Amino acid sequence: MTTSKDNPEKCTQWDKQTLVAHDCHDERHHGAVTMPMYQNSLFTFPTHEAFYEALDAPLQHHLYTRGNNPTVNELECRLALLEGGESARCFASGMAAISASILSAVKAGDHVICVEYIYWPIRDFLENYLRRFGVETTFVHGENMAAIEAAVKPNTTLIFLESPTSMTFRLQDLQACAELAKRIGATTIIDNTWASPIYQNPLQLGIDLVVHSLTKYVGGHSDIIGGVIIGSKERLDRIGKEEFWLLGGIMTPQVASLAMRGLRTLPLRMEKLQQNGLQVASFLEGLPFVERVNHPGLTSHPQHELAERQQSGYGSLFSFEAALSAEQIQQWADGLDMFRIGLSWGGYESLVQVWRNTCEEDGKTLRLVRLYIGLEDPNLLIEDMKRSFARIGLNCSEK
Repeated sequence: MTTSKDNPEKCTQWDKQTLVAHDCHDERHHGAVTMPMYQNSLFTFPTHEAFYEALDAPLQHHLYTRGNNPTVNELECRLALLEGGESARCFASGMAAISASILSAVKAGDHVICVEYIYWPIRDFLENYLRRFGVETTFVHGENMAAIEAAVKPNTTLIFLESPTSMTFRLQDLQACAELAKRIGATTIIDNTWASPIYQNPLQLGIDLVVHSLTKYVGGHSDIIGGVIIGSKERLDRIGKEEFWLLGGIMTPQVASLAMRGLRTLPLRMEKLQQNGLQVASFLEGLPFVERVNHPGLTSHPQHELAERQQSGYGSLFSFEAALSAEQIQQWADGLDMFRIGLSWGGYESLVQVWRNTCEEDGKTLRLVRLYIGLEDPNLLIEDMKRSFARIGLNCSEK
């Protein structure tokens, strides 16, 4: 499409909604308003000379869909522009993108610094899987820069971030982390799924690579699995030739087409999701038996000032802690009518998840309830919560 391939300089002048919504007239595809899905495994050539040229540089030509596909490429171009990166590579899942990004930055004998309470498969990958290959990981509380600096070793090659973290919703100072990494010669990678490319652009703060689970906000309809790595052309070319090409965790054209559909409305959905999430979080914060609501958009969040500085908005996933027993919390969650119980988030539907495991923070055991606030009327969601609290004998009068 002309928008992302032929005139990228023009695109950078547009706001993010225009960037995802507007395509110029596409004569190549007969004026089709939507990029066609290239549902084919291979591409053929008029001559062997052209074929050999493509074989010599398979990621610069349309040769085989495991390397390049026009539908996937269009999504990659648009995501790179949204995130402010030079290049992007889409993968079969968020975890495929994350593991490929990590593998691109480590080798046997290296050391990784990672924040606590990261998305749990990432922790498993770092703590257990990579240990088999001689890669060591230190987990630290990322809101404390002193803790990150203290964890640095001579062989530290990677600082992996997730801001905010998945269950406790604590932030890291991204610019400070990027500056530290540059001083020690390490790579920085961040999982930026929570804020989306609409509300946080870590590359502008000096972070080297950004990863997203496209399954969440970008897809937006709970019907795809996908991931992306975004960064400089030099880094993405290297990942393309190694982790992407060799491991084969590619995104299919069908998924790319659906992800592009979700991308068209991402800024509008994020605006509404932000509003809904803050309204419900504020309600919970006012309940007498709720001890803390972990949402960076609330002024009560201990890092709200940092959030305001490095983000332009907020996602609608957050957690809360209540002075209730595990049985009471689970009974309350099971009694909700408007919230569904399940993994993931980022779609149109609201979700609840009572965290089975507890977290330890500052010597205190945290029993967390994670909520994803969807596109329903937030007033209906709040009334649903009140009814379920009443069923277990709790009064929702404000503090």
